[in-house]
Amino acid sequence: FFFLAAHVAACPPLVVRWWARAPVTHTHTQQPFACPPRLPGARATMSRPGRLHHMGGGGDPDDEEDVIPFQGLDKGVVLQEKRVFGDPKAKPRYCCHLITKILYLVVQGERFTKTEATDVFFSVTRLFQSKEMQLRRMVYLVLKDLAPLAEQEQVIIVIASLTKDMNCKVDTYRANAIRVLCRITEVSMLGQLERYIKQAIVDKEPYVASAALVSGLRLLRVGPDIVKRWGSEVQQALSSRSIMVQYHALGLLHEIKKHDRLAVAKLVTMLTKKSVRSPYAHCLLIRFAAQSMRDDVQGDGRQFFDYLESCLRHKSEIVIYEAARAICALPNVTSRELTPAVTVLQLFLSSPKATLRFAAVRTLNRVAMTHPLAVTTCNLDMENLITDVNRSIATLAITTLLKTGSAASVDRLMKQITGFMSDITDEFKIVVVDAIRALALKFPEKHRTLMAFLSTILRDEGGFLFKKAIVEAILDIIQKIPESKEAGLTHLCEFIEDCEFAFLSVKILQLLGTEGPDTLTPSKFIRYIYNRVSLENASVRAAAVSALAKFGVRLDALRASVVVLLRRCLHDNDDEVRDRATFYLHMLDPAAAAADGADAGADA
Repeated sequence: FFFLAAHVAACPPLVVRWWARAPVTHTHTQQPFACPPRLPGARATMSRPGRLHHMGGGGDPDDEEDVIPFQGLDKGVVLQEKRVFGDPKAKPRYCCHLITKILYLVVQGERFTKTEATDVFFSVTRLFQSKEMQLRRMVYLVLKDLAPLAEQEQVIIVIASLTKDMNCKVDTYRANAIRVLCRITEVSMLGQLERYIKQAIVDKEPYVASAALVSGLRLLRVGPDIVKRWGSEVQQALSSRSIMVQYHALGLLHEIKKHDRLAVAKLVTMLTKKSVRSPYAHCLLIRFAAQSMRDDVQGDGRQFFDYLESCLRHKSEIVIYEAARAICALPNVTSRELTPAVTVLQLFLSSPKATLRFAAVRTLNRVAMTHPLAVTTCNLDMENLITDVNRSIATLAITTLLKTGSAASVDRLMKQITGFMSDITDEFKIVVVDAIRALALKFPEKHRTLMAFLSTILRDEGGFLFKKAIVEAILDIIQKIPESKEAGLTHLCEFIEDCEFAFLSVKILQLLGTEGPDTLTPSKFIRYIYNRVSLENASVRAAAVSALAKFGVRLDALRASVVVLLRRCLHDNDDEVRDRATFYLHMLDPAAAAADGADAGADA
């Protein structure tokens, strides 16, 4: 569960969906918070059909292959098979498999017409007669997903069956019936269900109570006035001994009061003074406290800081990390206030759990952008992570060291970076490039080493965003460090000799036309520019003509050579290239341009 906290910044806090979970077996389906996301660089694999595994980036890709069990599934065939739902002798296992196919098509974005969705919806409702627990849970799940696609006037007919299940003695039926009812019921009919939902919120069975609370989160968007009347029941559920019920109750209570800052502050103050059993509720409470501190600009912005600091000593690793991350993200936080959070994160760096190491190094990487000195105490631990099996952790560790290291450590770090650049994705390569750019501006005397590294990876394989980040990094270094101009332009010239991205070629040619004439040996750049006129597409050729003309305008010694090259461009296949060549020839040599124009007219 640790990625609940590790990836907390990217995910909304209240999207836990316990659709296929039984109260006893704890079988889960579609739980963004219950199933930890894969680490960057990890991939989903199948060792055999039906068993999906997550393998980290350090695994052997030859051991297992990616398999999608329903790849190429035809919607028409599945719609024909739905007739089995009406067969009283149909096997529950086969029906579950067919429902899984339908769900796969829906999730993959397959378009169902209103008629098709309605027919499948009512075919599935015939399975309400089944007493098979697993099949009934699958029925609720597919009804929930098909309801928005079917005709609403006919979907409402199934409310009677769902209401019957909501009042039965089987907790699994009750919980899932509540979820489906809240998905298909219109706002005008909520009043009839309100009494049942309020009873379910305070139910002794955690599975039922969680279902009602999560349904309340959805109903809050369509009928907020009705849900706001459930305050006392939600407050009672907040005292539940169940971890998930307390978590969902806090989330719903906050959603009800979130537009009233004073009410939210009172809620956070009350809960910080009493014991909260659920670590997930603690994580939410930490977020709400941090948000209240950010919103309280005029008052005492540090009113909950003591609570955040006390959470650093909590027994749950999720809560500890969430508190450390919240402290590090506070505005105007001082180095002294960061110290306890950085100390906790430093301990996580040596954890045997990859999730803890990743979360800690990623947070420290962000802190290093604003408070590099506060992170220097972790440098030794992060150097040990450079050789980590997980390349994502190693990348974040080395980019953090680049932000906090000294000039003496640059050469050593660059040698270590070179070893694993080919093993990481473009996303993390861009992170490395940004760190190197910042390091070059921080230590200008090391620009040659850093520029050479950027030039090397510029010639490696990579996507557009990766190459664009390198080019922009070199441009930034050239602008901020004048002595790097000659070497930087040479590296860029070598890159456009084999550049597959026209946008980057045009950008580099524009820079060569602006900065090239001011270098010590401007003539060497003309060959690179003219090669683009001969070998590239129209947009790049037009940019090359403009760059050549700038050399001719600013350098008298090279003007005659530029004029000769521009004359060759008068017979180009593209109108834009010919027009630019003619225009610049008139600027550089009006008499020769007039003669060339007459000759071109005679040839025509």
